[in-house]
Amino acid sequence: MTAPETPDTSPRRLFAALTPGGERNFLDTLRSESAGGRLLLLGAAAALLWANLAPDSYERVSETVVGPAVLHLDLTVAAWASDGLLAIFFFVVGLELARELSVGELRHPATAVVPVVAAVGGMAVPAVLYLAVNLRATGGAPEGWAVPTATDIAFAVAVLALVGRGLPPALRAFLLTLAVVDDLLAIVVIGVVYTDTIALGYLAAGAGAVALFALGVRRLRAPWWVLVPLAVAAWVLVHASGVHATIAGVALGLVVPASPAATRRARRLPADPDESLAERWEHRWRPVSAGVAVPVFALFAAGVPLSAAAVSGALADPVAQGVVLGLVVGKPLGILAATWLVSRFTRAGLAPQLGWADVGAVGMLAGIGFTVSLLVGELAFGAGSAHDEHVVVAVLVASALAAALGGTALAWRGRRRSSHPAAADG
Repeated sequence: MTAPETPDTSPRRLFAALTPGGERNFLDTLRSESAGGRLLLLGAAAALLWANLAPDSYERVSETVVGPAVLHLDLTVAAWASDGLLAIFFFVVGLELARELSVGELRHPATAVVPVVAAVGGMAVPAVLYLAVNLRATGGAPEGWAVPTATDIAFAVAVLALVGRGLPPALRAFLLTLAVVDDLLAIVVIGVVYTDTIALGYLAAGAGAVALFALGVRRLRAPWWVLVPLAVAAWVLVHASGVHATIAGVALGLVVPASPAATRRARRLPADPDESLAERWEHRWRPVSAGVAVPVFALFAAGVPLSAAAVSGALADPVAQGVVLGLVVGKPLGILAATWLVSRFTRAGLAPQLGWADVGAVGMLAGIGFTVSLLVGELAFGAGSAHDEHVVVAVLVASALAAALGGTALAWRGRRRSSHPAAADG
């Protein structure tokens, strides 16, 4: 008779090791997003130059209306960048989430709880700090509370790739997983908080298009020329419903088979038996997302005049103050506090040679909130409003500060670990 298994009572280690799927996710993202972060920075720099050297031209191009009104698609070029191109970015986010939930760090509750709780803390504390500034200040705008809650994967991983070579790979993966969960929560906020009215008929039709897409992917082995029109139809219908159209991108990414076993069941056999369909599509679509969609969005979202009056106006605006405080102070404080609470009240502990200073440094880097923060700011205040311009200035300043502080802290930790391995866990 076989003896019953003894439950594993050994303490869990936070960030101690990666699952094979999680490691593939991390390495793939690290390779591609570092280049995407540079292109994103280039797009933001081009926007600032264009908006300040030729403001009339920038505004004229941004406000040019393109698309058929009969389908509710008579949008400005800037709106096409935020509603259309960013749907590709969020489709890739959906693929990442599907993979994390199937084969990555979010597959098991024991490993998922840490980045999930850290992401919640990294969103809650910035929101509280923002509200603390705006609820009591004259001219405050509490509706922008979600602006400082987001982390930009492309920028954060690009900085990490430059300065974090001496750090444990699992800590780098922690930043990626945290940012993916952060994006998921930001998507929920966009869909719930920043949707004024919902046309339920269009939304139901959009959900039906997503369901047909899932059926075509998982059961019918539909070719691309069937799937692409279904994906476009889902986007159009969700956009017409009043819900932000990027939600359709996430939903489409989540229904793609994300494990090798699910891919084989869908009879979509890749050349590599260990590769999933979500992984294959991520390889194909990430260059479009990181190389085209996000930089073009930055080109039309980051263009604000940086005159003395604009900068002084941003400095005096409680909205901008709350955004900078939330991203630069709230993000690392929330992530560090939430992770400490997980360690304090569960059996989880930090992995050997890993210190709380490492977690704090990653928290600083998570304060880079470029892409989703700009999108939420536009949804909260409306493109072209005074608060919207001040939000752009604040997000740019806060992201630069977070990148400098987090990058410096991580580089110092890497050097300390290389020269004093025994002391690096402090």
